[in-house]
Amino acid sequence: MLVLITYDVNTQTEAGRKRLRRVAKECVNYGQRVQNSVFECHMDTTKCRQVKNILEKIIDKKVDSLRFYYLGDNYKNKVEHIGANPGFDVTDTLIM
Repeated sequence: MLVLITYDVNTQTEAGRKRLRRVAKECVNYGQRVQNSVFECHMDTTKCRQVKNILEKIIDKKVDSLRFYYLGDNYKNKVEHIGANPGFDVTDTLIM
């Protein structure tokens, strides 16, 4: 299924900036960055729970937030892109 992970991490302190880097670094392992704090991740339910658990341990719930949008397997007609950097289909084979 396609899961959209978004986050907002308070960066007013050095600790906040460190959390932001850790959240972004973790998200890169599971999906494609489509905006600064938005990742499209193609994963099953088990992997999604694991990622959610990892990210929850990183953030400070008093000042940061995470959002998970579950778009499912039939997501292609639910996503419309306009503008630069359309990205790629994470389910397609990559040729290098």
